[in-house]
Amino acid sequence: MFDPRRATLRYGLASGRCLGVAWLSLGSAAITETIARAKPDGIVIDLQHGLWERRELEAAIGLTPANIPVIARVAENSAFAIGAALDAGAEAVMVPLIENAKQAEKAVSFAKYPPHGIRSGGGVRPLSNFVDYVEGSDKIVVIVMIETVEGAKNAAEIAAVDGVDMVFIGTGDLSLSLGVFPDISHDHTKTCSDIHEACKKAWTPCGIFTPNLELAKIRRGQGYRMVVTTNDADLIARGAQQAATAFAAPVPKAAEEHELIEVSTTRTPTAPKQIRGRS
Repeated sequence: MFDPRRATLRYGLASGRCLGVAWLSLGSAAITETIARAKPDGIVIDLQHGLWERRELEAAIGLTPANIPVIARVAENSAFAIGAALDAGAEAVMVPLIENAKQAEKAVSFAKYPPHGIRSGGGVRPLSNFVDYVEGSDKIVVIVMIETVEGAKNAAEIAAVDGVDMVFIGTGDLSLSLGVFPDISHDHTKTCSDIHEACKKAWTPCGIFTPNLELAKIRRGQGYRMVVTTNDADLIARGAQQAATAFAAPVPKAAEEHELIEVSTTRTPTAPKQIRGRS
């Protein structure tokens, strides 16, 4: 949960290193708590495509220690969506489908209190100590997503918007917009590289969605500043598949015989003696 006296994500971005985040879509506070024990550099809660409801969101953020920043990927670029996510205690918002500077400016204004924006004051968590929260709210991070051809074309002006702390490339929607889904073509790779270069020129950190750990490591080597190292849906699906496959695999004959020997030589506990009652 965001502590206005301790801006973990902003410090992480200032460090210059690549942050590895966990992406959570299943809408479970219990899973969030479990993932947080692994101490990722951040947790992204996907409110756009995930199964999250407001109460579960509040619980998940509350269970996450302040030293692990929670980034809420909101459903849309609106005052309500961004304000609600921040009121729940998120340290950052990730705003989807930004295609020009004007949209990026709106996202920033929705995340900032007057006079720097139009965010409404409220929320159970901010109001617990609203003076400190407002004073520290300038440390809230605004991340905008470029994930369309139009957004990529305007990457330089988006990255240069005052108050945009990071540009994050949505690789899945970008492939759809480019018309290359499901294959990652040269056009997709070049577009991502062009966005990255535009961010470098604006001195704005650039992150990118990665579907697996291997690609996350590659993107880190390319200089991206935030990547996805794991996501809850894949973790559960992969673990279940591995267990089912391993259990269904035939047991080698030698192993079967060894198990039978072990069972046959194990001493069987004797039944307890019966105590006869007195007549």
